[in-house]
Amino acid sequence: MADRQPADNEVDPLTGTATTGHDWDGIRELNTPLPRWWLNIFYATIIWSIGYWIAYPAWPLISSTTKGVLGYATRLAVEEELAVLKAQRTTQSADLAGAALDQIKADPALLRIAMAQGKAAFGDNCVACHGLGGAGSKGFPNLNDDDWLWGGTLAAIQTTLQHGVRVTTDNETRTSLMPAFGRDGILKRNEINAVANHVRILAGQPAEPKADLEAGSRIFEQNCAVCHGAQGKGNQELGAPNLTDAITLFGNDLASLTETITNSRNGVMPAWGERLDATTIKALTVYVHSLGGGQ
Repeated sequence: MADRQPADNEVDPLTGTATTGHDWDGIRELNTPLPRWWLNIFYATIIWSIGYWIAYPAWPLISSTTKGVLGYATRLAVEEELAVLKAQRTTQSADLAGAALDQIKADPALLRIAMAQGKAAFGDNCVACHGLGGAGSKGFPNLNDDDWLWGGTLAAIQTTLQHGVRVTTDNETRTSLMPAFGRDGILKRNEINAVANHVRILAGQPAEPKADLEAGSRIFEQNCAVCHGAQGKGNQELGAPNLTDAITLFGNDLASLTETITNSRNGVMPAWGERLDATTIKALTVYVHSLGGGQ
């Protein structure tokens, strides 16, 4: 059907409203005016926008923007607040930088500052491995208990944070190397099974009914006691874990112990001294020490 063009201002007989003059298949478009209240609001927004352009920064220039007659911008306000905060933190950081770790722990004001900065640094850098509350996971130590590979004193924690564990770029990094007794052919499969069951006994866990515990004890004395001690109590100087408390990074079930003895475990922790400033390391040390497992 062809598009008929009715006369302009033709009035629709049903509504009494003029049409726009368009007609398509018998459908006509009414020329209904917008509500006056809507138009008034629309005009008001136009006036408001013009006033806003004049009063506040609005128009982009080559290297900046118009400043506005009021000279106020939320960006400038935020920058001023950040500058004040930076000045405060500079003073606080100077106080932390000049205090020893023991002094920070003993001074309530310094301790609050260190805890706040340490918590922020922990959230930014450590949560991914140790978890939000420091509880750790398989392969990543729980920082809430009192079981430490390298020691849980303030000084020991600071050294671990500063230099990391098995970091090839830091000469003072924490380094320990457990042999891969199975992969390197040092022990046979039955010997690994025997010593794994012996470690289970050391931790107060049940061994397999047919395990050769006598052989396991002998193999442990010949191969493991040099690092873990004759009683399996570990050695923090060597990073050798205590095997008697049933706390292990990779699991203390027989399968996990067998895997550890066979192929060894050599986790790596970053040397945060290469990434964080000394004051942040101090604050992070205090925070980790305060999680519940600090010695």
